[in-house]
Amino acid sequence: MTVNATLAPAPQRVSFQTHPDRYKHWQLTFDGDVATLTMEVQPDGGQRPGYELKLNSYDIGVDVELADAVQRIVFEHPEVRCVVVTGGLDRVFCAGANIHMLGTSTHGFKVNFCKFTNETRLSIEDASANGNVSFLAALNGTASGGGYELALACDKILLVDDRSSAVSFPELPLLAVLPGTGGLTRIADKRKIRRDLTDAFSTIAEGIKGKRAVEWNLVDRLAPLSRWDEAVGEMANELAAERPKIDEPGVPLPDLDFELEDDVLRYEYVTLELDRVARTANLTLAVPADAGPKTAAEAHAAGASWWIFQAFRELDAALLELRLNEPDIGLVLLRVTGDPRVVLATDEVVASEESAFVNNVRHFIKRTLKRLDLTAKSLYAILDEGTAFAGSMLEVALACDRTYLLNDPDRPVSVGVGQANGGTYPMANGLSRLETRFLGTPDAVGSVLEHKGQIIDAETADELGLATFAPDDIDWEDELRIAVEERASFSPDALTGMEANLRFAGPETMETKIFGRLSAWQNWIFQRPNAVGDRGALQCYGTPQRPEFDYKRT
Repeated sequence: MTVNATLAPAPQRVSFQTHPDRYKHWQLTFDGDVATLTMEVQPDGGQRPGYELKLNSYDIGVDVELADAVQRIVFEHPEVRCVVVTGGLDRVFCAGANIHMLGTSTHGFKVNFCKFTNETRLSIEDASANGNVSFLAALNGTASGGGYELALACDKILLVDDRSSAVSFPELPLLAVLPGTGGLTRIADKRKIRRDLTDAFSTIAEGIKGKRAVEWNLVDRLAPLSRWDEAVGEMANELAAERPKIDEPGVPLPDLDFELEDDVLRYEYVTLELDRVARTANLTLAVPADAGPKTAAEAHAAGASWWIFQAFRELDAALLELRLNEPDIGLVLLRVTGDPRVVLATDEVVASEESAFVNNVRHFIKRTLKRLDLTAKSLYAILDEGTAFAGSMLEVALACDRTYLLNDPDRPVSVGVGQANGGTYPMANGLSRLETRFLGTPDAVGSVLEHKGQIIDAETADELGLATFAPDDIDWEDELRIAVEERASFSPDALTGMEANLRFAGPETMETKIFGRLSAWQNWIFQRPNAVGDRGALQCYGTPQRPEFDYKRT
């Protein structure tokens, strides 16, 4: 790995690469087909100075390790059929997001932190729904706020019955904010708890414990402290027995090599170039000359170096870099270069159902594309000479707010339609990107898919509705320049709101509700004086001062 750290420093620069050997806050152990993730947050191990991570409260560094652990279990340990998530402190599972960290963070960081933590929880749910592993939250003590949200992401919740441990959402009564990573949505939509009970639960700072927690469906079972370990083992084995055994070796996930030089971040397949003056970035994904593995077995043998897996891991890393470490970049221009036929050939292997590894890669690509959908940057796909937007890479273009297509016979542009565009990678709304694009003209989806397996020219792609604008060679440079300059000049707040509203047309799902509410209520409530003013609840927490509220309703 070559690192020349000359990128301009961000106030809260976050690294997203880690490994169990480097974890500060989690211990990951294995016992046959059961893995255990034990949360024991180091108080002095925060992402930055200025706060203490008491009572297993967490900051983004804790969640980076959790996200890494979930991914490693899925890819490196296919023998695991149940993961137990528990706490390592006495009578404490997790106190939620660290309040002093939130109180001293920028607004943009708070919202992106909430978004990342929820994407991590969704990866847990996705591994259960589309993989071969169940998750058991073994609450050895109180689970508050984000700690209980983590439990809600698991398939089952076991709470210790020790007369003191409870589950709670104390954000409203104590902090004047809300459970920001899907908490209210999950208790209402996932566990389907009655509205009146969720209302009461969300206003009781001390939470609900014991039999009432089971009666209200806040947890699934109780276990006395005297037989806690035995009860956890029994429930974990029950969940594991519901899953088939997979006889396939795991695939190690090495760190991604990269080079950082000036304002360029370069991986093997992905390059991110920043123009800070123009507040734009060029994100380019380069397709190799050869498709490589032709079967699922060959893909498994290639492992993490299988080009499409590595490319999407690099894309995922670049998106996180943009989100958390480059807040001033507003517009991202995306290109995919190379031979579109290579992508279509690789997509045939990705579609294989013969390998747990390939299945996991497919769902990882899906989650990375969802991360792209949810990134609060303007996204323009640039389809010019030499680009390779085909199949899974065409999904990258379809995720963008606009597509600019060069329509010039002397500089031909090729677009490839593949089976990956028929619903392999659904959006958060449950629809394919083509279905979402053509929500008002559903027959257009079939017209595009009639070209499945084909490479089409720019004129055909434009006729099929795959371009927003298709200038000829004379107008191309000027039209693109004006579009970029105009977008970068708009209010970023208004753009974020507009994009979040437009990207998820169609049906509402638990996932779209979570992120729609993140964009709306967290963006709003996290800036209101009742929460973050000088006498706001978030600022007064842990001090002798009582918060002062403006009681006008809006």
